[in-house]
Amino acid sequence: MKKNTLNKNIIELESSAIYQKILSFDELNDDDLSILSSKKGIKYLIKNKTFNIDVINKTLRQVCFEKQIQKLQEQLVLLQNWVITNNKRVAVICEGRDAAGKGGAIRRFMEHINPRFTNLVALPKPTEDEKGSWYFQRYIEKLPKPRQMVFFDRSWYNRAVVEPVNGFCTTDEHERFMQEVVDFENMLVADGIYLIKLYFSISKDEQTKRLKMIKNNPLKQWKLSPVDEKAIELWDKYTEYKNKMFDLTATDKSPWVVVNANSKMKARISAIDYLLTRIPFEQD
Repeated sequence: MKKNTLNKNIIELESSAIYQKILSFDELNDDDLSILSSKKGIKYLIKNKTFNIDVINKTLRQVCFEKQIQKLQEQLVLLQNWVITNNKRVAVICEGRDAAGKGGAIRRFMEHINPRFTNLVALPKPTEDEKGSWYFQRYIEKLPKPRQMVFFDRSWYNRAVVEPVNGFCTTDEHERFMQEVVDFENMLVADGIYLIKLYFSISKDEQTKRLKMIKNNPLKQWKLSPVDEKAIELWDKYTEYKNKMFDLTATDKSPWVVVNANSKMKARISAIDYLLTRIPFEQD
């Protein structure tokens, strides 16, 4: 929305009978009215086009979420400055079922930090050469260099869950991975990499709803793959391998943290907050 259009809409909204109706809601206190009267509040109200109490409550949540996220993102900038100044390395793994919100959370992580010292890794299926190499090799090449933060939208843990569930690896390959991954991660941590493992968890109903929304949205249909199409059908099998992954790969040095992702807003706040508390950075 262009700035001039937004300003025009704000003036129209403030002088409209609908806005006066908002002011009359008994459920709203002075803080609520202050939020709704802000530029962000009015912008969200205009986007919704209707003004009932449900829309008002949704707008209040959205604006409060933006304020919380902004405060956390300010801390992320300080964290990155510390990483850069002290030649640290940070690797953040984001795992979860299809449509769990991994990509959206990573966008919030990266929204305001310096892109020159940040990488997003979302690898396609392996090439023939990569299939013939040590499984971890193509991920090693993407690990953070000094002063870098790297975010993995899925990771080597594809072999723990997605690949065995969909028959993309053999039983022997899966078992060998499960035997090697803890030692592999221990080496990364011992070498000074801060390894953060986030699992975004959603319910079966929420996944069903999100996949349907993606399928019906022409701008997001590219996200769907044959694997996604079978996600609901294979729900129990995913759960079985996910639990095995947690049992065998959650260690004191590199634990898993499960993020409740049924609410995207709450999940993003929880994920950023965990990263900030996990790394003992010092503010200058």
